[in-house]
Amino acid sequence: MQAQFTAIVNEHKGLIYKVAGAYCADAEDRKDLVQEILLQLWRAFPRYDPQFKRSTWMYRIALNTAISFYRKDHRRRAAMAPLPDDILVLEAEHPPPREAALEQLHQFISALPELDRALMLLYLEDRSHAEMADILGLSVSNVGTKISRIRQQLKQKF
Repeated sequence: MQAQFTAIVNEHKGLIYKVAGAYCADAEDRKDLVQEILLQLWRAFPRYDPQFKRSTWMYRIALNTAISFYRKDHRRRAAMAPLPDDILVLEAEHPPPREAALEQLHQFISALPELDRALMLLYLEDRSHAEMADILGLSVSNVGTKISRIRQQLKQKF
């Protein structure tokens, strides 16, 4: 069972990193979220139903885990008092530079509500409306409506 799980995770690890990257800007938080997603996938693995695509099953678990992680992290950060800049002595890691347009798109997506962010991740992966609906627990028409609204927001913003 462990070898099969490892093979599945290795085959679809890109989607885990995409989801973690969409919900966590900080590298350490991303690592924590990846571990949490893997843990949740492992716990759910014995109940995996082969009638569903593996990627659909993994997306559903990864997105639900990321949303929960994001909410907990958001509450934790709100309760914390920020440190003054002169106390922070470690140099922050800088992500690799992105093209300006791509950076704007990433900022736009990160500012979306959690469900819309998950929807845009799937949309950018060229998932079908039916698959997005299945992963997110929405109707196909609701998926289409939400995507249309998000695209309008994107056009207005840029």
